Amino acid sequence: MTRPRSQIVSLADTPYYHCVSRCVRRAFLCGEDRYSGKNFDHRKPWLVDRLTLLGEVFAIDIAAYAVMSNHYHVVLHVDQAHSRSWSRDEVIHRWLSLYKGNPLVHCYLRGELKSEAEFSQLDLIVETWRKRLTDISWFMRCLNEYIARRANKEDNCTGRFWEGRFKSQALLDEAALLSCMAYVDLNPIRAGICETLDESDFTSIQVRIRQLSAEKRSRMSPPPPELMPLRVRIGRDEGPSFLPFGLRDYIELVDWTGRTVRTDKKGFVPEGTPSVLSELNLSGAQWQTLALEIQKEAITMFHGLEKLATRERSGARKAE
Repeated sequence: MTRPRSQIVSLADTPYYHCVSRCVRRAFLCGEDRYSGKNFDHRKPWLVDRLTLLGEVFAIDIAAYAVMSNHYHVVLHVDQAHSRSWSRDEVIHRWLSLYKGNPLVHCYLRGELKSEAEFSQLDLIVETWRKRLTDISWFMRCLNEYIARRANKEDNCTGRFWEGRFKSQALLDEAALLSCMAYVDLNPIRAGICETLDESDFTSIQVRIRQLSAEKRSRMSPPPPELMPLRVRIGRDEGPSFLPFGLRDYIELVDWTGRTVRTDKKGFVPEGTPSVLSELNLSGAQWQTLALEIQKEAITMFHGLEKLATRERSGARKAE
């Protein structure tokens, strides 16, 4: 039996989660369908653009992502403190950028509310929206529903586009977060789609590499808006949310992991261990073990999507 999200997502334990959604029937509905011969690569930018928008609307940061032909991965960070700083009007503005909203809210925006009872009801609506804007389930719903509706409209059909609910994996410490991000960013390489990180289209690592190149040209270049920034933590550092490791260190680590974990990949193992591992007190061997454990857990989670969909289809056939 599947567990409710409230039992899986616990922000008291960690704000970081790895989420996966897969296309129905193993179809390549975002890539080249080997059975029909159709190519749907043009849908991958839909996902990236939607992620960018939702990252700006929700109090949820995008740490990593990879859009593949029949599934996608995203690593999310829930920033509750950021949402609590929003004014009533800002919450309303953010929510109305996605949905039509409530008639009472539109009356408020037109300056038509007069009584305390109306304002009290308005505040209840706004607080509901504030909670939703820090909810991973609502984030994934806004992402998956939009893509499904747009794809079905293009195909002139109805029905499921995604195979059941998205799967989520809690990342309980910095080592788990870092290894999961590397696993996500290395998806195209592991699938044999490309051989280098800068050729990994529709991934966060490609964006970060381009960000690093921009930094070489101009030290004032800001980080891409759709990605959570990377920088080394200084003291307690209670400013805006960021991933507590350097951009160069992370890119070096992902490149090194892609060369060492996969034995059939060409290249060599650098003699020096990336400095970010030393900061986490992990040896090279320990990092490889952790990276493989994260990968196995993610694969298990991924196969869970298949089993759930199989049970649902079986139950539907019995009901008929």
